[in-house]
Amino acid sequence: MTAETPSAKTDLNAPQQRAVSLPVTRPPTHGLILAGAGSGKTRVLTTRIAWLLSNGWARPDEILAVTFTNKAAREMTTRLAAQAAVNPHGLWIGTFHGLCHRLLRLHHRDANLPRAFQILDSTDQLAAIRRLMKTLGIDDEDYPPRELQHFINAHKEKGVRADGVETWDRISRGKAEIYAAYEAQCQREGVTDFAELLLRAHELLSRHEPLRRHYQERFRHILVDEFQDANRLQYDWLKLLAGGGAAVFAVGDDDQSIYAFRGAEVGNMRDFEREFADVRVIRLEQNYRSHGHILAAANALIQHNRERLGKELWTDASEGEPIRVYEAARDQDEAAFVVDEARALAREGIRQSQMAVLYRANAQSRALEHEFFARGVAYRVYGGLRFFERQEIKRALAYLRLIANPDDDTAFLYAVNFPARGIGARSLENLQAGARRMNASLHAAVASLSGKAAVAAGGFVRLIEDLRLETSGLPLPEQIAHVIERAGLAGHYQNEKDGRERLENLDELINAAAVFAGGEEGRRAEEAGGMLPAFLGYASLESGEHQAGEGEEAVQLMTVHAAKGLEFDAVFITGLEQGLFPHDNALPDARALEEERRLMYVAITRARRRLYLSFTQNRMLHGQVRYAAPSQFFAELPPECLKWLTRARTARPDAAFWRAGLAPFQRSAAIPESVEPAPEFPGGLELGMNVRHAKFGFGVIVDARGSGEETRVAVNFGNAGIKWLTLAYAQLEPAS
Repeated sequence: MTAETPSAKTDLNAPQQRAVSLPVTRPPTHGLILAGAGSGKTRVLTTRIAWLLSNGWARPDEILAVTFTNKAAREMTTRLAAQAAVNPHGLWIGTFHGLCHRLLRLHHRDANLPRAFQILDSTDQLAAIRRLMKTLGIDDEDYPPRELQHFINAHKEKGVRADGVETWDRISRGKAEIYAAYEAQCQREGVTDFAELLLRAHELLSRHEPLRRHYQERFRHILVDEFQDANRLQYDWLKLLAGGGAAVFAVGDDDQSIYAFRGAEVGNMRDFEREFADVRVIRLEQNYRSHGHILAAANALIQHNRERLGKELWTDASEGEPIRVYEAARDQDEAAFVVDEARALAREGIRQSQMAVLYRANAQSRALEHEFFARGVAYRVYGGLRFFERQEIKRALAYLRLIANPDDDTAFLYAVNFPARGIGARSLENLQAGARRMNASLHAAVASLSGKAAVAAGGFVRLIEDLRLETSGLPLPEQIAHVIERAGLAGHYQNEKDGRERLENLDELINAAAVFAGGEEGRRAEEAGGMLPAFLGYASLESGEHQAGEGEEAVQLMTVHAAKGLEFDAVFITGLEQGLFPHDNALPDARALEEERRLMYVAITRARRRLYLSFTQNRMLHGQVRYAAPSQFFAELPPECLKWLTRARTARPDAAFWRAGLAPFQRSAAIPESVEPAPEFPGGLELGMNVRHAKFGFGVIVDARGSGEETRVAVNFGNAGIKWLTLAYAQLEPAS
């Protein structure tokens, strides 16, 4: 047996070679491979497996390799198969859920599951919860089904069964009881959900000692990709399997841990180093992707995170071009800048498919999509729906369509039972049959119903009539805001796991209405007396199939989360404003702010050659123009790496100032002459001014309403949050 096969390590750099040929010993030597962005981690992982197999250190059936996506598992298998000396058959390669599913199929009796047990996807699980609640007579006003789904899955991912849930009031006790009833229903029907796969596999190995010992002795080498994304239960499952002396080879990057909202626990990497004996930490720091200025910016930014294992990316490539920074007056101007630059890059020979526009929140895509379409530049929304295709937008538009035309049957069916009003499928079938008999619309046919269905559908018809009266004469953005609130859409989405993002999209619909109303089309519609129908026509045109098809050359639009694992020649990071990126939710929480910084690090390191950063002075939120302060991340980037495309500031933001919760923003240098000045307030205060309050301390004025002595201002006091104060009584004074 040879010590190594040189062909298995051809062209690896020294740290990669050390990782691939980590010695096989008894007791085992474990590896924690800190693989920076663009450092070739997948190659190291697959070459390690090939090295183990080709040198006889392991048989295929002794290797367990865990990935986080099916795509990554397929890629790993393909790469191994491409190496002549390696036969990947017999290897256990897959995602956590896929491997646990395989284990439970093999040992279904020991896991107390039927041989043909089925898996509920997210939609099926939600339907099962709703069915259970109907059976139990539980009101979904008190216990929204989506909220229950999140509650159940979150506890399963922590390894907590219903009888272990901590309760403190009526609602929490009710949730625990529904969780228990849901478990009993799934067991009775022989089904599992995704979270159950991992939990039941963990419980199976925990309680069944002979089975646990069998797999501990079988898998002598456990390799884990994207280790920073593992949650606590996944880490505990790996520890169980490794308990018999397996060597664990964990590859990950704590600086790219961005999935805390899914339960990812970056602390697992520190725990691994502490809890396993003889862990060799190897840092892969040579980046094969980006030019020097991009890496210098990424390194400088991430060093502000305290909880990290530490590494610094470097490259043999040149410094490349500086990072371009653009300050726009409004989000429409920011979108126009992105499109102009994308065109210029295309003229330089960069393919559109090698350009990516990144944003923190999905709602930001609307202005970008509009500009790309209006200017005839091909684009594609990667990994998500275009703005006007999103469910929450279509629901809101359905209500608006009914206000404009109550006989719109398609809109009627889309809105009538959302949020749920107790109008079931049978009632809708009867309603449609009645409409056919009467040769009338569904709205008109509601009178043909009887019993409970008549009451529920009649209530919906009255709601539409009330909305028509209540919104008559209101400006378009206020019409839409009122409908979203009064129809129950806002309340419904507030109770969803991903509800904040949906609410942000609904806010962006209000913004779209404000932009439309203020534009040429809106002015023409107002003159013609048909603003709402004109806007609905605009929305329909915008929702048409304008984006490029699969495989066509097009600029890629995506969230930063969706961009992880991808790379592009040119990257635009947009919306770099405090409260947007980093997000408002993260600002009071040091750990959450560190995750936002890791997200920014991921965004920066997607770029190979060109990187653009942009922000706006004003951004429309909730249909109102709001003052925007630049992201604190600008204070954490090296100035020598940046090239400002707009007028330079008089003073660079100071990082310590940001940490104190105050936006250090020199207004005189921030707003070019072309932008209309903000109105003056009593006492010489104005938008963007740094101020001091006797109780709340230092802050920055970010919004204003009213005039004269009735003027009210919103002041961002950092950790104290945003406070609305009446100027006449607030005792605010300019901060020096």
